Amino acid sequence: MTDTPARLLTLLSLLQTPREWPGGELADRLGVSLRTVRRDVERLRDLGYPVRATMGAAGGYRLVAGTAMPPLLLDDDEAVAIAVGLRAAAGQAISGIDEASVRALGKLDQVLPNRLRHRIRSLDAATVPLPSTGPSVDPAALTLLAGAIANREAVRFAYRTADGAAGERRAEPHRLVAAAHRWYLVAYDTDRADWRIFRVDRITGARRTGVRVAPRELPATDAAAFVTGKMYGLRPTYAADVTLHASADEIVGRAGTTLGEPERLAADRCRIRTPPDTLDWLAMRLLLLGCEFEVHGPPELVETLRGYADRIGRATAGH
Repeated sequence: MTDTPARLLTLLSLLQTPREWPGGELADRLGVSLRTVRRDVERLRDLGYPVRATMGAAGGYRLVAGTAMPPLLLDDDEAVAIAVGLRAAAGQAISGIDEASVRALGKLDQVLPNRLRHRIRSLDAATVPLPSTGPSVDPAALTLLAGAIANREAVRFAYRTADGAAGERRAEPHRLVAAAHRWYLVAYDTDRADWRIFRVDRITGARRTGVRVAPRELPATDAAAFVTGKMYGLRPTYAADVTLHASADEIVGRAGTTLGEPERLAADRCRIRTPPDTLDWLAMRLLLLGCEFEVHGPPELVETLRGYADRIGRATAGH
């Protein structure tokens, strides 16, 4: 490849793949000598791209983090994915992220080819995002916590609990989890010697301590399961036994098997025994099935449904 600008762009595209590139492999890809590869790497460094070279049989070249973010080369699918992601982020309940997403989207939109604009417009026309209802989260806090997780570094922050009590916490962050329109930090609280979840919108003054910590074993299969277990642990759960006035195939078509595997009783009847869940969630899922049903148990679910019926009756009285 004799066109130097085109060769530099090709080299940059290869180096932006997260791997180590042996000099000989780069030379073969570009159709040049090792000396030319070394010279082109120096040109990229002069342009601000931090290319690191390692010696030895397993050595080679790779891009590393520098002091500034240089321009990126994106293929078509990557550019579309980033544009769609930025549009989605622009409507999220994270203070500052929406404005930053709009700015980044404007820069990306300036250089998008028409063929990619058409793909993005098609995706926009085919999708309707629900408005976010979650509390605002400071993006700087998310960034700081994510960096501490990556570096296995302890953090300190002020935290306000659900009842309004405030206090200082020292924790070893494990993962960030987005659930139910909120961000949660899963961390080991060193003051309480226990694993906890913290709502990030209730965290203020987060700061890294510079203290590296050894990884701890989370008492769950993963962070998402831990958050789910903690959230459900705050409220009692029940398994429901219900006869539905619809065929088993109809129920599977409407809800899959998330409510349990339906047992066929007749052509237009089936019975389900649900996994444990909260009463409000079970009531909502049953009502959304759009068919008549009879609850065999638990009695708490019957009372919950009766409460919904009373409220609906009062809301529709006189209409």
